[in-house]
Amino acid sequence: MKNKGLLFVVSGPSGVGKGTICQEYVKTHDDSVLSISATTRAPREGEKHGVNYYYITNEEFEAGIAKGEFLENAVFCGNRYGTPKKAVLEMLESGKNVILEIEVQGAMQVRSHYPEGVFVFVIPPSLKELENRLRGRNTETDDVIKKRLERAKQEFALCEKYNYILMNDNLGDALSKLEAIMKAERCYMPRNIEFIKKEFC
Repeated sequence: MKNKGLLFVVSGPSGVGKGTICQEYVKTHDDSVLSISATTRAPREGEKHGVNYYYITNEEFEAGIAKGEFLENAVFCGNRYGTPKKAVLEMLESGKNVILEIEVQGAMQVRSHYPEGVFVFVIPPSLKELENRLRGRNTETDDVIKKRLERAKQEFALCEKYNYILMNDNLGDALSKLEAIMKAERCYMPRNIEFIKKEFC
């Protein structure tokens, strides 16, 4: 019988590099897939519908909320984001680990509805480094960057609600840490007790 996949929720402040970590991880781990979120924000340069996000209108998003189609949904910097529930549950049942790369507000909703998930909070080496990364993207105004940094300080206060802290100082090290977390969770006793009882007790 195929084991059910695990849900990994990876979040942290905007600009911390969580997206890069998750995208690089799934490239070399066939047992894990990225969940694709829906959003009302406009695509950034190079982003594609159905690959980076599902880009939908506010009206479509509201309809999805009313029908209970999202595992979580949040408003961030004036835009809506949400995780389609059906696709995630289907991938978990197929045995795939599913990685949700979402903002902290959404992660807290997932925690309340899916407490068996594994929650990983990505942090930068320092707040100054986070500011440098945000400015290095060259996609936002100074005013938006200031808002993101203020929001980041609020999000850091919620890190204790996560299972793991992952510092993104070096991409290679961050990927190794994420792999170690996933392996450890597969070996976690409560996830294996039914198998132990069936085979050895």
